[in-house]
Amino acid sequence: MRQRITAALMIVVVTTSVGLVGAAPAAAGDTTASNHTASVTFTEQTSGGTTVTVDEVTLPDGGFVTIHDSSLADGATFGSVVGTSTYLEAGTHENVTVTLDERLSEDATLTAMPHKDTDGDRAYTFVSSNGMADGPYTADGGAVVQTANVTVSATVSITDQPTNGDSIVVDSVVLSEGGFVTVHDASLLDGATFDSVRGTSEYLEAGHHENVRVHLDDELTENATVIPMAHMDSNDNQMYDFVEDQGGADGPYTADGGAVLDTAMATLQTEASATFDAQTTGGHHVTVSEVFVPEGGFVTMHDSSINDGAVFDSVRGTSEYLEPGLHHDVTVALDDPLTEDGTLVAMPHMDSNGNETYDFVEQEGGADGPYTADGGAVVDAGAVTVSASVSLDDQTSDGTTVVVDSVDLSEGGFVTVHDSSLFAGETLGSVVGTSEYLEAGHHENVAIELDEKITETRSLVAMPHMDSNGNEMYDFVEQEGGADGPYIADGGAVVDTGTVTVPAAVSISAQEGGDSIVVDSVTLQDGGFVTIHDASVLDGAVFDSVRGTSEYLSPGTHENVTIELDQQYEQDGTAIAMAHMDSNGNEMYDFVEQEGGADGPYTAAGGAVVADASVMVSGMDDGSGSDEMDDSDEMDDSEDMDDSGDSENTNDSDSTGEESDSENDGTPGFGVAAALVALIGASLIALRSRR
Repeated sequence: MRQRITAALMIVVVTTSVGLVGAAPAAAGDTTASNHTASVTFTEQTSGGTTVTVDEVTLPDGGFVTIHDSSLADGATFGSVVGTSTYLEAGTHENVTVTLDERLSEDATLTAMPHKDTDGDRAYTFVSSNGMADGPYTADGGAVVQTANVTVSATVSITDQPTNGDSIVVDSVVLSEGGFVTVHDASLLDGATFDSVRGTSEYLEAGHHENVRVHLDDELTENATVIPMAHMDSNDNQMYDFVEDQGGADGPYTADGGAVLDTAMATLQTEASATFDAQTTGGHHVTVSEVFVPEGGFVTMHDSSINDGAVFDSVRGTSEYLEPGLHHDVTVALDDPLTEDGTLVAMPHMDSNGNETYDFVEQEGGADGPYTADGGAVVDAGAVTVSASVSLDDQTSDGTTVVVDSVDLSEGGFVTVHDSSLFAGETLGSVVGTSEYLEAGHHENVAIELDEKITETRSLVAMPHMDSNGNEMYDFVEQEGGADGPYIADGGAVVDTGTVTVPAAVSISAQEGGDSIVVDSVTLQDGGFVTIHDASVLDGAVFDSVRGTSEYLSPGTHENVTIELDQQYEQDGTAIAMAHMDSNGNEMYDFVEQEGGADGPYTAAGGAVVADASVMVSGMDDGSGSDEMDDSDEMDDSEDMDDSGDSENTNDSDSTGEESDSENDGTPGFGVAAALVALIGASLIALRSRR
């Protein structure tokens, strides 16, 4: 009870403090507390809709800076949270980029609020704990906050670069609603709005795009200033019509009264170049940070024996064909893996016979020779440490699994996921999941089941571990670090950090009855409902499978949610608890009535957020199925979900029956239903595979 009172008081503090600050944005440079206490500076800015930047935040004891939308002023303490930074050490931090949980589609008034890390786990759990942990820093009786207007438009950035005149590479483009990035020349500055257009990208979806290559219709013939400009797709045809329509369509994104653009110098270059930085690898892949091939070709990795004249035997691996121009972060698979530290040499090669296949070795130098300059091959050498490498991309998860983008192991082992308490010294306690044994080599999209479900967006750490005792079992925690330690490079463990966004999480246990279902726990970042579907959802009965739905649940975590069923279970079956949004904000469950047009499921990692459990109507449970998804027969015994049919390949007679129902045929909801079947099916296949 005391914890609940504390949480309630904290909500009052947060809500009241917003009222004290007021709705007007603060002036640039203002802070809400003195420098020796928590403070934040958050000024007006333009965003592509996916991130915002907090100018400065001071956290005396470490913590986070959280972004709230304007519903905070109406008392939506949890529901107003739209993004949170990674854990920040104690002190002052400048230009903190916060990734938003959902892309902004229109201008918004947002509030930056410093939060503590009260439980010391370096994970922001304010929402999922219902305010019992990680509350805001306070001053003068209210939360420390600052509010700013955020204009949703676009951002674009480019750096000086070499070019053969055919193409330009734009480093980064963020578009709030999709569109294009167009390259103008400097005549734009003289008013040549249309004639300055040299080339335009393909259509780009809303979001963040890196290293966007723009092929120039009007090639450069001399060194020139290039001006990439973000353009809208105002007529929604995914075709760039700005020039043809003389500005009547697909105009530029604007901010602060002008077009969103950047400038750089493009230098015509006929000589190839390469940049290969020192790096750590598992010995099977390396990355060339930059390569320029004026006429297209490849970048080949040679070992140091090339210095002894081993022109062909020194070749360790070659990239795929690279089109003419500049390329960033080119991954090269090594055909002959490295087994010890050494030096590799990156060498750009031509495609002299035009077949886009590397024939230099096979033809003993008769084709695809190296680019040359000053009488020698163009090269760049770098030291390579053989250990391991790992990449963990930012991702959305249902809280049960994390996908490691890639891991390269020199001697086999595991990739372990730690939470951010690792950086506070919790070497063993920070382990939250480990892969199965991985052979030596390069592995992609490694799915790791977490030991405990996470219910809040977190910063997680992927760490490759050895199999030091050779038993192909992960013993690092059990032996308290005495076996299977991490791969090491540069004096520390090889790691990569990524943000794992959990929009919703749900858990349910096997139970008896049939009149009602109890959901153990559900966390909803934006509020909504938890709905009970039966297993017929996998046969296409998206709406008819709904047995019952909870009342509206506010943002946060809810435990032991009892759902009275509109359609009771008359025999043993499977209950699928599914987290649903309140997409229209009316706090009424309209998913069935609107045939999927509103209040659809929360999704993560390409599927609906679900959990399943067996429902015993006749007979007694043996007590072994008390844990979520632990009963190996839960789904396999269901007549609607037998092992002979995956969700993507439903029983023909059942799915045909669903499709022939007059109430679904030809209605807008039918298309939605088909998509939902795929979403839900993908999720439940994942659940089955985990058991």
